Amino acid sequence: MLWFLAAVVAIALVAAFLWWSSQMPSNERDWQPGVQRVPTAEVAGDVLVVRNVRNFHYRSATDFDERWEERRYDLARLEGLDILFSHWGSKWLAHTMMSWAFEGGEHLAISIETRKRKDQKYSAIAGFFRQYELVYVAADERDLVRLRTNLRGEDVYVYRLRVSRLAARNLLLEYVRAMNAIAAKPHWYNALAGNCTTVIRQRVIHAGGKVPMSWKVFANGYLDELLYDERMIDTSLAFAELERASRVNDPARAADAAQDFSARIRKGLPQPQ
Repeated sequence: MLWFLAAVVAIALVAAFLWWSSQMPSNERDWQPGVQRVPTAEVAGDVLVVRNVRNFHYRSATDFDERWEERRYDLARLEGLDILFSHWGSKWLAHTMMSWAFEGGEHLAISIETRKRKDQKYSAIAGFFRQYELVYVAADERDLVRLRTNLRGEDVYVYRLRVSRLAARNLLLEYVRAMNAIAAKPHWYNALAGNCTTVIRQRVIHAGGKVPMSWKVFANGYLDELLYDERMIDTSLAFAELERASRVNDPARAADAAQDFSARIRKGLPQPQ
């Protein structure tokens, strides 16, 4: 009898594995509005053209006007790069985003997320089992940041990275390559190996940079501490003081949908040399 039960369990496990491994990612599903389109980009010299930049106008987290835009960026005017953390619950976990700053106050923010269908909600467990495609969301910060601070009630922190313009440019071009690759051939999101932080680390390494391997990459709510210890963000303040100064919820609420939203949430932020 025991051998029979063991055989049944083994067959069930093999069948489950075969089903799981047969699942293929797709760009053709009934997607939620915020991930309905995937961004693509072209580079010609110093001119970067990004299509499907999300710039939704939100009245609430579920009531909004959809706006997808084509934007042009002058890479010769690229000033720097910021990393953003959004906390919604446990201190151990955060959502990480990158934002490139250009002269004149323009920013291009890119968030690596789960691409959910209209009938899906996020589940950390499901994130391990090929239930969500991975998507790059290129967006205006009035969309990406304001949605989290003003409408979802998440805590968002903005840290200016100690990085050269050349390194910032190389990473942006690596993101462009990855975005175009995803648009051509979709990938699965994976809650451990292919999430918002581990994919950033992959992009940084591919662009010629370094991010040390640490448990804080996976418990990414503590990644800002790792960046501080590695002197990749400002260290002129004690970390606790820097963290308090980097929380942008209050200025984001005051700025609301103002055109100079990005400048206003950064007013007073420490600027590393």
